[in-house]
Amino acid sequence: MKSFCIKTNNECILDYLLKEFENLPLTDTYFVKSEFCHYKNVIIHHTGQEEKQFFALLAGVLSRCVIAFYEENIISSLIRLNYFYFDALEQETILQNTIDLLSGPEEEFIVRKEYLYIAILSYLLENKSFLFDGFVNFRLAKYKEVLDYSIDIAVNQFIIEREYSEFIHLLKLYIRSKESEIDLVHVIYANGEAILLDKNKNTISICDNAFNAKYLSDITFSANDYALNTLLTLIPEKIVVHLIDLEDEFVNTLKLIFDDRIKICTECNLCRTYRLITNKDVSKTH
Repeated sequence: MKSFCIKTNNECILDYLLKEFENLPLTDTYFVKSEFCHYKNVIIHHTGQEEKQFFALLAGVLSRCVIAFYEENIISSLIRLNYFYFDALEQETILQNTIDLLSGPEEEFIVRKEYLYIAILSYLLENKSFLFDGFVNFRLAKYKEVLDYSIDIAVNQFIIEREYSEFIHLLKLYIRSKESEIDLVHVIYANGEAILLDKNKNTISICDNAFNAKYLSDITFSANDYALNTLLTLIPEKIVVHLIDLEDEFVNTLKLIFDDRIKICTECNLCRTYRLITNKDVSKTH
């Protein structure tokens, strides 16, 4: 018979374990909740011959329990320790960004579960009792390294998003401080590239000189960066974006910067014309 004792005073964890043990797909397994000295305990016994399966299932339950009840607190502690110079609200945003990353399908974040499972399984095979707080605090170095790595990525993401928001805010202030040089600009947006037309449907030249691109924040200038620079130079009173494809980051940026000056159009004659042109161009490539 194999027996294992899990120690914790967290009632939520105790209830979680009892429910998980009730659903273990393994016969000849029994468990009981009891209290000794300073801790409440869940003791689980397996009287069958499937010892490897028993320990594997038990390690799986404890791994999921650590993620459910400890992971967010571990991340929060690491953020406070390593990124103390961010204020409370910023740390909360980084925490949420990290949780979102860990919920994704990327292999580098999924691997933390493997590190956690292996650490717990190795411990189960060599010990007869498991003190939750002590184990989490002192025996999960590899697991915490992955969490630390995910926090670093979340911090970079936060900084980029903050700089983007500040950039948008500055451009909006600039637009409000200047007079428009043109009434209307049509933006034909197809295949990820923008074409600018005036109110008479004549093409507006896009300045592609990097030295004149004074409103851009990215040193690797793309065609859309120059289109944005041209719009910021002209500051149209109204911009009609003829959306031939789906909205993407560039279109969303235009909406944020120009706000109520922007109108999205998908079904006018200009949209239909460029949609036909785009379809013809696509067909020629096949």
